[in-house]
Amino acid sequence: MNIFHTDRIKSILPQIRSFVAEEIIPLEKDYLHGTFRALEPRLHALRSKVKEKGLWTPHLPESDGGLGLTLTEFGIVSEELGRSPLGHYVFNCQAPDIGNMELLHQFATEAQKHTFLEPLMRGEIRSCFSMTEPEFAGSNPVNMATTAVREGDEYILNGHKWFTSSADGASFLVVMAVTNPEAAPHKRASMLIMPATTEGYTLVRNIKIMGDEGDSYASHAEVRFENCRVPAANLLGNEGAGFALAQHRLGPGRIHHCMRFIGIAERALELMCRYAISRHLAPGKPLASRQSIQMWIAESRAEIDAARYMVLHTADGIDKNGAQAMKESISTIKFFVANMLQHVLDRAIQVHGALGVTDDTVLAYWYRHERAARIYDGPDEVHKTVLARNILKSYGYDIEQ
Repeated sequence: MNIFHTDRIKSILPQIRSFVAEEIIPLEKDYLHGTFRALEPRLHALRSKVKEKGLWTPHLPESDGGLGLTLTEFGIVSEELGRSPLGHYVFNCQAPDIGNMELLHQFATEAQKHTFLEPLMRGEIRSCFSMTEPEFAGSNPVNMATTAVREGDEYILNGHKWFTSSADGASFLVVMAVTNPEAAPHKRASMLIMPATTEGYTLVRNIKIMGDEGDSYASHAEVRFENCRVPAANLLGNEGAGFALAQHRLGPGRIHHCMRFIGIAERALELMCRYAISRHLAPGKPLASRQSIQMWIAESRAEIDAARYMVLHTADGIDKNGAQAMKESISTIKFFVANMLQHVLDRAIQVHGALGVTDDTVLAYWYRHERAARIYDGPDEVHKTVLARNILKSYGYDIEQ
């Protein structure tokens, strides 16, 4: 028995698991050989089914139409949804929308909630989060050139961003911009909510990810802001609080991502085992009879189980004591689970041989798009440095001396 499985999770998990297997996974082939936009009518039909089953937006409070799950409970759900690239979208808890919902839920004004949050929670619109800039290293986000200058009741927004995920078709952006250039580094930036129809905003392109440009929700955009006028009423939280708000978004977000990675790894291991049994080197000699493949299966099983425990332990700590108390664990799971995912996917592709690098299975899709797991939300090296610094400090050595 999983010690993190509550009675509520035991009740809903079988429903979610069967829905993913029976309704969502069968759509993957059309997605892998087509476009996300072409699949949207069928995905929206599934979204209606999820609402009917009472499983919509599981991360939100019951008062907002969600299931009121704790972060730990949602992490377990996120693993199940992660078994398909389409899972989180169908349940309306996909990044970057889930992070924006959490930000708006905690920090938005009532007017902002009515205009932006409520339709987002209902799944009527999508959003995106615009922070990373091509001119600066994302590993040091205080370096930012995008500015928002206050003029009366408006901010004038100018800048250049990329990897603004899901901007294609989004109704609004949450934009990080420098509003207080003379302030301390982590108090220079603010977050602004900007409608995508704002004059001066341009979606330059959807960036190709290892050759896959993507479209609609499944895309990463380069965008520009040229004298975009954003109402001062669209400031999210306080001026200069951009980085503090980003940390509120990133803590739970890393749990979401890591549990999704575990769902992907579980599916990859399942595909690996099934193929190893069914594919024969010679009559009576399946791939599964080879010791090297047995080792890969065993290693994958151990790594996935270790990763799951680490993430749920961290989520449970956040639920009980807050993200600040678990900051070292948050850094640890980010690099550990991202590397585990890469290892398992690589083994699964190797077992599948030439088939593994085609889009006839979902493995190549994940290999393309999840390699970035070791880069976004802070590259591995940053998280490892943070962890090592804190460990060494406990022994009386300060790396920064």
